[in-house]
Amino acid sequence: MFTESPSRAIKNYQSIGIESGVVSADPHKLILMLFEGARQALDCSRLYMQQNKIAAKGEMLSKAIMIIDHGLKASLDKTAGGELAIQLDQLYDYMTSRLLVANIQNNSAIIEEISQLLSELQEAWTAIGKQSTAKEDTKTAVSMTLEQTVKTGAMV
Repeated sequence: MFTESPSRAIKNYQSIGIESGVVSADPHKLILMLFEGARQALDCSRLYMQQNKIAAKGEMLSKAIMIIDHGLKASLDKTAGGELAIQLDQLYDYMTSRLLVANIQNNSAIIEEISQLLSELQEAWTAIGKQSTAKEDTKTAVSMTLEQTVKTGAMV
């Protein structure tokens, strides 16, 4: 009757859960899901790096790059977001280029650096959701996080 292994069935169930979450999520929640997906891919890539599973590591880094580039970066509205959106665009470019270097050099410290940057942005985005939806509140929360990130020397 059912020929799937239990682990495959669990994976399929999780996939359906993610798809359902995407369909029912508001734009704010979708961005949070992108941050989470990128960070999970980076966590997996570090694990695969430790296990010397080069192909799997490369796939996870590629997944993180795609999420950052085609998800987070693509969702920026540079007209409405102004200078902040331009700075985030540059930060996302920085992240993707650093992840390419991490892949080539097998450098887990770079992966950790990008994971930390994503975590800080995710925290700011979460805080935005808890604040009022006024435009100034949103810009202030993200600007403060971006300024802190720039001060730490993450952007070149």
